[in-house]
Amino acid sequence: MRVLLFLSCLMLQQIVLADHAITWGTTPKYSAGFSHFDYVNPNAPVGGTLVLAATGSFDSLNPYLLKGIAAEGLGLLFDTLMASSMDEHLTSYGLLAEDATLSEDKLSITFRLNKKAIFSNGKPVTAADVKFSFETLMSDIANPHYKVYWADIKNCQVIDEKTVRFNFKRENRELHVIIGQMPVFSKDWLEGEDFIKTTLKKPVASGRYLIESYDLGKNITFKRNPDYWGKDLNVNKGMYNFEHIKYKYYQDMTVQLEALKAGDFDFMDISSSKQWVTEMKGAKFESGELQKTMLKHQNNAGMQAFVFNLRKPFFQDIKVRKAVNLAYDFEWANDNLFYKQYTRCHSYFSNSELAAPPLPTKEELILLEPFRSQLPENVFSKEWNPVNTNPPNSLRNNLLQAKQLLEEAGWKVPEGQQFLKNKQGEELRFTILLVEKAFERIVAPFVKNLMKLGIQVEYRIVDPALYKQRVETFNYDMIVASFPQSQMPGNEQLGFWHSSSAKQNGSRNYIGLENPAIDNLVDKVIQASNHSDMKTAIHALDRVLLHGEYIVPNWFIDAHRVVYRNKFGQPEKLPLYYPNGESVLLATWWMKN
Repeated sequence: MRVLLFLSCLMLQQIVLADHAITWGTTPKYSAGFSHFDYVNPNAPVGGTLVLAATGSFDSLNPYLLKGIAAEGLGLLFDTLMASSMDEHLTSYGLLAEDATLSEDKLSITFRLNKKAIFSNGKPVTAADVKFSFETLMSDIANPHYKVYWADIKNCQVIDEKTVRFNFKRENRELHVIIGQMPVFSKDWLEGEDFIKTTLKKPVASGRYLIESYDLGKNITFKRNPDYWGKDLNVNKGMYNFEHIKYKYYQDMTVQLEALKAGDFDFMDISSSKQWVTEMKGAKFESGELQKTMLKHQNNAGMQAFVFNLRKPFFQDIKVRKAVNLAYDFEWANDNLFYKQYTRCHSYFSNSELAAPPLPTKEELILLEPFRSQLPENVFSKEWNPVNTNPPNSLRNNLLQAKQLLEEAGWKVPEGQQFLKNKQGEELRFTILLVEKAFERIVAPFVKNLMKLGIQVEYRIVDPALYKQRVETFNYDMIVASFPQSQMPGNEQLGFWHSSSAKQNGSRNYIGLENPAIDNLVDKVIQASNHSDMKTAIHALDRVLLHGEYIVPNWFIDAHRVVYRNKFGQPEKLPLYYPNGESVLLATWWMKN
């Protein structure tokens, strides 16, 4: 489930109550009765078929289960209580809910549902449906993300047929906004069956699209619901303008690229710098049939990295993790593989004001000092920077440092042998699990450097279904993972770093962190009552994570690279915050006549 982590807030001082919108610490940009969002064309024509690509396969039409692989695009079927603005931080406007009221003590929020709201089967959306959706998503059979994300919600209470209240366990600065992101579906979808049995049952949902057809694992087509209740709402004007949206499945990115050039589908986010520079050219680009552009954004870049799985005993030693880090040569990769397109991730909140400053402030130290004995001394005294090979540094010197660290950790190459062993005779061996073949050229030089140290490393590319299953059950040594962040991090941090998610299958605690200091800082982030306190807690959290050497940082870029067929109209203005090019295409573009 793609979660809207990019929705957040910058200049925050206090909770603001608003009937038509919910936010935290700022006045909503759009006043009550606004006509449409600024980043849409309210007069965009509706029609045409948009064809998109997906990788791998699918075996489920239920996007909320941990079990199975859900088809792409299923979010199109479900409306949420409130519609998130892509132009603001942590601000939402009425959708299924006509308005919302946060209680004076900030321990509950009440939503009043739109009287016109109906499901795809024609039945009205009621408060009982909202309660049913919430309790289903918080159950053990749903994806555990929801249980973590909404952990501070005590219960959902039906007030009357069109009024529902969420009661909170404690004050939580963003909880009233993120519960507004909850999708709502009908109890009729289950018809007396267990939720887990809805895998291939078309949802009875509340959104603007319906499933028209699908060929299991190969393609799925959505059509606009001609009876969609909310088509005239201001939050929907100029939005989702395609009559049909079809996803075609391909086995890997290389095949996808050739299919794009052949005209099999219409749009592609390009994640590979090599593909962008060397393959996005030719006759169709020269004629203008295919367009190539960079869509700028103001997103917090977060962190992408090679991630150590601390559930593996040999990665619990920070000296081993540092040694592995020293073997990665980003500068060489950027020059020779990435065409100098990337910037190295220097923080878990890269490209934002939330990246930790060089040394802790007095305010940070107040949070860090109680855990001094549990943290590396460098947290308090040294600036953290990613390993680099910029002169006067060199890969050779880095590998010599790595060799020394490994020896200190008890790993040596016995005389006459090639690989490291400890006193117990165990070998230092691990596998990097990959899902994209394009990453092979990036990992191979890294593996070569690690082998020079006597570490036995291999990389293995598996199909998406197996990869998903192994990642969800933490069955890997090292993976490539990303930790997307917003300008105003909050409850999602529980799923990334908190002990409560470390053993929860399907969580995004890929590292396997169980650290009291980190738990405390995550709680401080969530409980911060103003922007200054939140920023201090994030700086401290970032600092502790960085000095823990839990990852080998990758890179980021401040734009989305996209290629598309020259058949779309686009609004004059881009939104400020959106996760990828496909999201803004789906939401705001239209088919030219």
